[in-house]
Amino acid sequence: MRERERERMTKKGAILTMFILVILVSIIYVYAAPVGPTVTIKGNTTKSAAAGTKVNATGNDTTNPNKAGGFIFTVNLNSVQQNSRWKAYVGNVTGTLTLDDASSYTIYDWAITTSLTGEVYATRASGSINWTNINCSYANTTTAEQFALNHTSNPIDNISRTFNKTDNSGFYVGNVQIYASTCPTTNIYVNDSSPTNDNFEEVLLYDGGPIYNLSSYPTGFGNVVYTTIIEENADGYRGQVNETYDFQMIVPEVALSDWVSSTAYYFYVELT
Repeated sequence: MRERERERMTKKGAILTMFILVILVSIIYVYAAPVGPTVTIKGNTTKSAAAGTKVNATGNDTTNPNKAGGFIFTVNLNSVQQNSRWKAYVGNVTGTLTLDDASSYTIYDWAITTSLTGEVYATRASGSINWTNINCSYANTTTAEQFALNHTSNPIDNISRTFNKTDNSGFYVGNVQIYASTCPTTNIYVNDSSPTNDNFEEVLLYDGGPIYNLSSYPTGFGNVVYTTIIEENADGYRGQVNETYDFQMIVPEVALSDWVSSTAYYFYVELT
C-alpha cells in the first residue's frame, strides 16, 4: 500500500515538474513587442517664406549704389527653401513597464524614472506590423516606398538619398536583433547642424521580407518602419535654446507638387 502511494506521489511530482517546465519555457519565449503610445501634441512650427530680396546695385559701389538702366547685373542667388516633401517629429518619452492581462488589468508595474532606453517607430501602415519578421529595409523595398510617396522624381532629397549610410548601431526590436552597420541610416541634426557622431540615429526597417518585382506593388508589399534610437534628455536640433529631447526623426510626405493633404503616421514605442 505504501509502495503504491509512493509511486502515485512520484508521478504527481513528475507531472508538477513538467508543468513548471512548460511555464518556464513559455516565459522564455514571450517578448515585449513595440506598442502604440499615448500621444500629447505640444505644437508644430514651420519657417515662413522669405520676402523678395531687393537687387538694385552694382557690386560695392558705395558712392552711387543705385543705378539706372543700361547696366548688366551679374548676381549669385542662394535660396534656403522649406522642403514640403519631408516632415519631422521631436519630443520626449515616458513610460511604465507593466504586467497586464488581456483586459489591461495590472497586477504590477514599474515606472521608468532613470536610464530610459529603446526605440521610437513610425510607419504609414494603419494595420498591425509583423514585428517577428522585422529587418533592415532592402534597396527594392526602399524604392517601392519612394514610388508610393512619389519621391522617385526627386533624386536630390528622396528616401534613398536621405538614408544614404549604413552605419547604424546594433539594437533589438522585440527579440529580433538588428545588426550594426546593416541598415539604411541617417542622423538628425544637433545644434542646427549635422552631428559629428551617431546622435539621433534613424534607420529604415521593413516587416515584409524582400520584394523583387515592383510591378506587384502594393500586392505582397510589407511596411517600411522609420526607426530612431531613444537618447535620454539630449540636446536636439535647437541645441539648448528650447529643451532637450529623447527622440528626433524625419519621415517623408507625398512629393506631388499639388499635394495639400497630410500623410498619417502611426507611432510605436519600445522601452528596454
